[in-house]
Amino acid sequence: MNKIGFIGAGNMAEALIKGLISSKLFKSEQILIADIVKKRVDYIKSTYKVSIASDNKQLSKESDIIVLSVKPNHISKVVSEIKAAITSKKILISIAAGIPSTLISKLIKKKSKIVRVMPNTPALVLAGASVLYCNENVTAQEKERVKEIFESVGIAYIVEDEALLDPATGLSGSGPAYVSIFIEALADGGVKMGLPRDMAHKLAAQTVYGTAKMIIEGDDHPAQFKDKVSSPGGTTIEGIHHLEKGGFRSSTISAVEAATRRSKELSKGDK
Repeated sequence: MNKIGFIGAGNMAEALIKGLISSKLFKSEQILIADIVKKRVDYIKSTYKVSIASDNKQLSKESDIIVLSVKPNHISKVVSEIKAAITSKKILISIAAGIPSTLISKLIKKKSKIVRVMPNTPALVLAGASVLYCNENVTAQEKERVKEIFESVGIAYIVEDEALLDPATGLSGSGPAYVSIFIEALADGGVKMGLPRDMAHKLAAQTVYGTAKMIIEGDDHPAQFKDKVSSPGGTTIEGIHHLEKGGFRSSTISAVEAATRRSKELSKGDK
């Protein structure tokens, strides 16, 4: 696989390009982009020294892996444009939320290798979490290659059941928004108790970052980690008591459940 092409040069495409180059999976000259926004194309080209395709069709002809990084409502139009260039050897990756692989297959109207991915926004700082589904035409070796692409911007899991992309959307896809609310709430608590706003925001964000890093790099379950910082009769257990009274844990579970349900509804609407 010599070339990878990105149709759409938005933030997620840029994150992947940055990750691919920094991880040395692809060289700049092996990466093509196409986008209708010239200013964006010029920026990506000057920043990462990638190649520019004249249009989506040219990109699809020249690329071994094609990444559809466009908005979901543009998928049908883009796939219709490029389907003639899609051969049985090319891999088509879609990061469009809520678009089932079966819809893309129907649009192409021939046997094709399709990968659907649910990435998340921390990929922009190479700390993302992606879940991938590969259809039956993608070989085991190709699955690993695609997984490597998304591991260049964080962690990546391959699932055998496409339906699992819905709970992945509810958890890791929407999760950055939940965590942002928690960081904001932590900071607001600090401000209420007298801390300057800027300091409170930075303390809250660093606390979440550091805690996540310790859990990722350590062996403790989150519950064990919580117990280690909760002294009997201390300040932390008092705060935890109030979080539990407010339904923090239950509300978080319900948020993932609701977002998963909504993801299923959107996917059904596009079948």
